[in-house]
Amino acid sequence: FGDVWKRKELAPRDRSLVTLSALVANGQAAQMTSHINLGLDSGLKPSEIVGILTHLAFYPGWPNAMSGVAVARQVFTQRGIAADALNAATAELLPVEPQAEARRAATVKENVAPTAPALARYTDEVLFADLWRRQDLAPRDRSLVTMSALIARGQVEQMPFHLNRAMDSGLTQVQAAEVVTHLAFYTGWPRAMSARPVLQTVFAGRK
Repeated sequence: FGDVWKRKELAPRDRSLVTLSALVANGQAAQMTSHINLGLDSGLKPSEIVGILTHLAFYPGWPNAMSGVAVARQVFTQRGIAADALNAATAELLPVEPQAEARRAATVKENVAPTAPALARYTDEVLFADLWRRQDLAPRDRSLVTMSALIARGQVEQMPFHLNRAMDSGLTQVQAAEVVTHLAFYTGWPRAMSARPVLQTVFAGRK
Protein backbone atom coordinates (compact mmCIF):
# COMPACT_ATOMS: atom_id res chain seq x y z
CA PHE A 1 0.00 0.00 0.00
CA GLY A 2 2.97 2.33 0.40
CA ASP A 3 4.42 1.54 -3.02
CA VAL A 4 2.40 -0.54 -5.50
CA TRP A 5 -0.94 1.14 -4.81
CA LYS A 6 0.66 4.58 -5.21
CA ARG A 7 2.20 3.94 -8.64
CA LYS A 8 0.93 6.39 -11.26
CA GLU A 9 0.60 3.86 -14.07
CA LEU A 10 -2.85 2.78 -12.87
CA ALA A 11 -5.44 4.85 -11.04
CA PRO A 12 -6.49 3.73 -7.52
CA ARG A 13 -10.01 3.06 -8.82
CA ASP A 14 -8.65 0.71 -11.48
CA ARG A 15 -6.42 -1.02 -8.94
CA SER A 16 -9.48 -1.69 -6.81
CA LEU A 17 -11.39 -3.00 -9.81
CA VAL A 18 -8.53 -5.33 -10.74
CA THR A 19 -7.98 -6.52 -7.17
CA LEU A 20 -11.66 -7.20 -6.52
CA SER A 21 -11.89 -9.14 -9.76
CA ALA A 22 -8.95 -11.34 -8.76
CA LEU A 23 -10.34 -11.94 -5.27
CA VAL A 24 -13.75 -12.94 -6.63
CA ALA A 25 -12.17 -15.13 -9.30
CA ASN A 26 -10.20 -17.09 -6.71
CA GLY A 27 -13.00 -17.24 -4.14
CA GLN A 28 -11.05 -15.21 -1.57
CA ALA A 29 -14.08 -13.71 0.15
CA ALA A 30 -12.24 -13.13 3.43
CA GLN A 31 -10.22 -10.35 1.78
CA MET A 32 -13.13 -8.74 -0.03
CA THR A 33 -14.63 -6.57 2.73
CA SER A 34 -11.64 -4.24 2.96
CA HIS A 35 -11.24 -4.08 -0.81
CA ILE A 36 -14.89 -3.30 -1.48
CA ASN A 37 -14.63 -0.47 1.03
CA LEU A 38 -11.37 0.70 -0.56
CA GLY A 39 -12.95 0.51 -4.00
CA LEU A 40 -15.89 2.65 -2.93
CA ASP A 41 -13.50 5.16 -1.36
CA SER A 42 -11.46 5.17 -4.59
CA GLY A 43 -14.40 5.96 -6.84
CA LEU A 44 -16.02 2.66 -7.75
CA LYS A 45 -19.80 3.02 -7.78
CA PRO A 46 -21.93 0.47 -5.91
CA SER A 47 -23.57 -0.41 -9.25
CA GLU A 48 -20.11 -1.09 -10.72
CA ILE A 49 -19.28 -3.49 -7.89
CA VAL A 50 -22.57 -5.26 -8.58
CA GLY A 51 -21.56 -5.27 -12.24
CA ILE A 52 -18.23 -6.92 -11.40
CA LEU A 53 -19.97 -9.67 -9.45
CA THR A 54 -22.59 -10.24 -12.14
CA HIS A 55 -19.98 -10.36 -14.89
CA LEU A 56 -17.71 -12.74 -13.02
CA ALA A 57 -20.53 -15.20 -12.43
CA PHE A 58 -19.98 -16.11 -16.09
CA TYR A 59 -16.17 -16.40 -15.88
CA PRO A 60 -14.90 -17.92 -12.59
CA GLY A 61 -18.46 -19.15 -12.04
CA TRP A 62 -21.61 -18.67 -9.99
CA PRO A 63 -20.31 -20.03 -6.62
CA ASN A 64 -17.46 -17.50 -6.44
CA ALA A 65 -19.75 -14.66 -7.51
CA MET A 66 -22.44 -15.60 -4.99
CA SER A 67 -19.84 -15.68 -2.20
CA GLY A 68 -18.85 -12.18 -3.23
CA VAL A 69 -22.47 -11.01 -3.22
CA ALA A 70 -22.81 -11.94 0.45
CA VAL A 71 -19.77 -9.80 1.33
CA ALA A 72 -20.90 -6.88 -0.83
CA ARG A 73 -24.38 -6.92 0.70
CA GLN A 74 -22.87 -6.63 4.19
CA VAL A 75 -20.63 -3.72 3.16
CA PHE A 76 -23.48 -1.90 1.42
CA THR A 77 -25.68 -2.31 4.51
CA GLN A 78 -22.95 -1.02 6.83
CA ARG A 79 -22.39 2.01 4.61
CA GLY A 80 -26.11 2.73 4.25
CA ILE A 81 -26.08 2.31 0.48
CA ALA A 82 -29.66 2.25 -0.80
CA ALA A 83 -30.92 -0.44 -3.14
CA ASP A 84 -31.53 2.01 -5.98
CA ALA A 85 -27.81 2.88 -5.97
CA LEU A 86 -27.03 -0.72 -6.94
CA ASN A 87 -28.71 -0.47 -10.34
CA ALA A 88 -27.07 0.83 -13.48
CA ALA A 89 -28.32 4.18 -14.71
CA THR A 90 -30.14 2.60 -17.64
CA ALA A 91 -31.30 -0.83 -18.69
CA GLU A 92 -30.66 0.00 -22.34
CA LEU A 93 -27.96 -2.20 -23.84
CA LEU A 94 -24.86 -0.78 -25.50
CA PRO A 95 -24.65 -1.05 -29.30
CA VAL A 96 -22.28 -3.54 -30.91
CA GLU A 97 -19.58 -2.91 -33.48
CA PRO A 98 -20.93 -4.92 -36.45
CA GLN A 99 -17.66 -6.10 -37.99
CA ALA A 100 -16.06 -7.13 -34.70
CA GLU A 101 -19.25 -8.89 -33.61
CA ALA A 102 -19.48 -10.72 -36.93
CA ARG A 103 -15.90 -12.00 -36.52
CA ARG A 104 -16.58 -13.12 -32.95
CA ALA A 105 -19.82 -14.89 -33.90
CA ALA A 106 -18.11 -16.63 -36.82
CA THR A 107 -15.39 -17.93 -34.50
CA VAL A 108 -17.99 -19.34 -32.10
CA LYS A 109 -19.96 -20.90 -34.97
CA GLU A 110 -16.86 -22.56 -36.39
CA ASN A 111 -15.12 -23.69 -33.21
CA VAL A 112 -17.82 -24.17 -30.57
CA ALA A 113 -21.14 -24.92 -32.26
CA PRO A 114 -20.15 -28.22 -33.93
CA THR A 115 -19.16 -29.75 -30.60
CA ALA A 116 -21.36 -27.94 -28.04
CA PRO A 117 -24.27 -26.21 -29.83
CA ALA A 118 -26.01 -25.12 -26.62
CA LEU A 119 -22.78 -23.57 -25.32
CA ALA A 120 -22.44 -21.69 -28.60
CA ARG A 121 -26.03 -20.44 -28.33
CA TYR A 122 -25.56 -19.23 -24.75
CA THR A 123 -22.27 -17.60 -25.73
CA ASP A 124 -24.00 -15.64 -28.48
CA GLU A 125 -27.38 -14.92 -26.87
CA VAL A 126 -26.50 -14.46 -23.21
CA LEU A 127 -22.80 -13.73 -22.81
CA PHE A 128 -22.21 -11.34 -25.73
CA ALA A 129 -25.72 -10.23 -26.71
CA ASP A 130 -26.64 -9.35 -23.13
CA LEU A 131 -23.93 -9.40 -20.43
CA TRP A 132 -21.21 -7.65 -22.46
CA ARG A 133 -23.66 -4.94 -23.51
CA ARG A 134 -24.87 -4.01 -20.03
CA GLN A 135 -24.12 -0.48 -18.89
CA ASP A 136 -23.25 -1.27 -15.26
CA LEU A 137 -19.62 -1.45 -16.43
CA ALA A 138 -17.93 0.56 -19.16
CA PRO A 139 -16.59 -1.63 -22.01
CA ARG A 140 -12.97 -0.94 -20.98
CA ASP A 141 -13.71 -1.89 -17.38
CA ARG A 142 -15.60 -5.05 -18.37
CA SER A 143 -12.59 -6.21 -20.38
CA LEU A 144 -10.30 -5.29 -17.48
CA VAL A 145 -12.44 -7.35 -15.08
CA THR A 146 -12.31 -10.32 -17.46
CA MET A 147 -8.54 -10.04 -17.96
CA SER A 148 -7.95 -9.87 -14.21
CA ALA A 149 -10.07 -12.96 -13.60
CA LEU A 150 -8.29 -14.90 -16.35
CA ILE A 151 -4.87 -14.02 -14.93
CA ALA A 152 -6.04 -14.91 -11.42
CA ARG A 153 -7.21 -18.32 -12.66
CA GLY A 154 -4.15 -18.94 -14.81
CA GLN A 155 -6.29 -19.10 -17.97
CA VAL A 156 -4.03 -16.97 -20.15
CA GLU A 157 -5.00 -18.79 -23.37
CA GLN A 158 -8.19 -16.69 -23.32
CA MET A 159 -6.35 -13.41 -22.78
CA PRO A 160 -5.45 -12.22 -26.31
CA PHE A 161 -9.08 -11.67 -27.31
CA HIS A 162 -9.90 -9.81 -24.11
CA LEU A 163 -6.70 -7.75 -24.01
CA ASN A 164 -7.27 -6.62 -27.59
CA ARG A 165 -10.85 -5.79 -26.73
CA ALA A 166 -9.71 -3.78 -23.68
CA MET A 167 -7.21 -1.84 -25.77
CA ASP A 168 -9.83 -1.21 -28.45
CA SER A 169 -11.86 0.37 -25.62
CA GLY A 170 -9.04 2.63 -24.44
CA LEU A 171 -6.71 0.59 -22.21
CA THR A 172 -3.11 1.63 -22.90
CA GLN A 173 -0.03 -0.58 -23.07
CA VAL A 174 1.30 1.03 -19.90
CA GLN A 175 -1.95 0.33 -18.06
CA ALA A 176 -2.12 -3.26 -19.32
CA ALA A 177 1.44 -3.93 -18.15
CA GLU A 178 0.62 -2.37 -14.78
CA VAL A 179 -2.42 -4.64 -14.38
CA VAL A 180 -0.14 -7.66 -14.67
CA THR A 181 2.43 -6.10 -12.32
CA HIS A 182 -0.28 -5.31 -9.75
CA LEU A 183 -1.77 -8.79 -9.96
CA ALA A 184 1.60 -10.40 -9.23
CA PHE A 185 0.99 -9.36 -5.62
CA TYR A 186 -2.55 -10.81 -5.50
CA THR A 187 -2.42 -13.87 -7.75
CA GLY A 188 1.27 -14.75 -7.38
CA TRP A 189 4.33 -14.23 -9.57
CA PRO A 190 3.90 -17.41 -11.69
CA ARG A 191 0.50 -16.31 -12.98
CA ALA A 192 1.72 -12.79 -13.68
CA MET A 193 4.77 -14.18 -15.49
CA SER A 194 2.52 -16.48 -17.54
CA ALA A 195 0.49 -13.44 -18.62
CA ARG A 196 3.55 -11.42 -19.67
CA PRO A 197 4.15 -13.23 -23.01
CA VAL A 198 0.52 -12.56 -23.92
CA LEU A 199 1.11 -8.83 -23.46
CA GLN A 200 4.22 -9.03 -25.61
CA THR A 201 2.40 -10.85 -28.43
CA VAL A 202 -0.64 -8.58 -28.39
CA PHE A 203 1.45 -5.39 -28.23
CA ALA A 204 3.55 -6.55 -31.19
CA GLY A 205 0.47 -7.48 -33.18
CA ARG A 206 -1.11 -4.07 -32.71
CA LYS A 207 1.88 -2.06 -33.97
